[in-house]
Formats: sequence, C-alpha cells, structure tokens
Amino acid sequence: MNVKFLNPFVEAAAEVLKTETGQEVNRGDLRLENGNYQTDDLTVILSLVGAVEGTVFYSMSEQTGCQLASIILGEQFEKLEYLAQSGIAEVGNVITGRASMKLADAGFETTISPPALLLGKGAAISTLDFPRLVVPLLTAAGPILIHLALRQGNARGLKTADMSVPKAFTGI
Repeated sequence: MNVKFLNPFVEAAAEVLKTETGQEVNRGDLRLENGNYQTDDLTVILSLVGAVEGTVFYSMSEQTGCQLASIILGEQFEKLEYLAQSGIAEVGNVITGRASMKLADAGFETTISPPALLLGKGAAISTLDFPRLVVPLLTAAGPILIHLALRQGNARGLKTADMSVPKAFTGI
C-alpha cells in the first residue's frame, strides 16, 4: 500500500475523534496484515473508488462503541441501540469523507460509499489481494482499529453515469 494513503486517514481520524470527544487520540504501532479480516463486535465498512480504491474497516468492541456513542451523542448507551449504531457508522463516514478530501488535495480524487455496519465478532472478510495496514487508535472511549486495504486506482478520474431520461420516455 502506498504510504501517501495512510496519513490522510490517520490525520482525519485524529481530527474527527478529538473534535467529537474533546479528548486526545494516540496512535499505536502500525502493522501489516494479509489474509482474512476477523471482525470485532462492531465494524464500520466503507469502500473507495477512483484514484484510490479499496476498503476501510473501523473496528471496535461493543464496550468501546457504546462509550464512543455515549460521548458523541451525549446520551448513556449500555447496549448498541439503533441510535448508537447510527452514530458509530457516521463517525466512520465522517473520517473517511475527511480523508478523501485530504487525498483529493494531494491529487487523488476518490468517491466513498455509504457506511455499512457489521455487528458481531468473528466473521471473516476477505480483501482478496489487498494487504491491510492496521492503525490502532487509542481514544477516551477505548481502542479503535482502522484497517486500510487501499491501492492506487484509476488515475483518469471519476466518471458519472448519464442519468438523463431517454427522449423516447419524455412524453410520459
């Protein structure tokens, strides 16, 4: 994986989590993983396409997720209710969106998918031939692991589909 793709995610995560929690965020030791990713209690999944392509996972324990949602939303969560789940997914979305803006500033335009939240520990997700760089973040709510399975994609930029209505249908 290109190291130029790492810093935007680390910076974005630190900025977003510090802003949302009011606490400092520290980075643990990086590691490279191959093979299947084994989910934790909560895994936010987003995909990137464009000049950078691949998948990002934000994983954490249920306890960390409840604590993070409680801090961010200002409401105590003992279990992962819908509102807490939505808050956690949105944190992943905001971090990835901010990282994609930083990537664009560096000349790597990307589009991100909406977040998906996988609940339950132990599911195996294959990133196929993408090795994952794992970035541990130590937060006030507990540890959050960012798994980056990214590579340089289509350098020609993004194209959007033509969504205009064909002339044959304009008379309806």
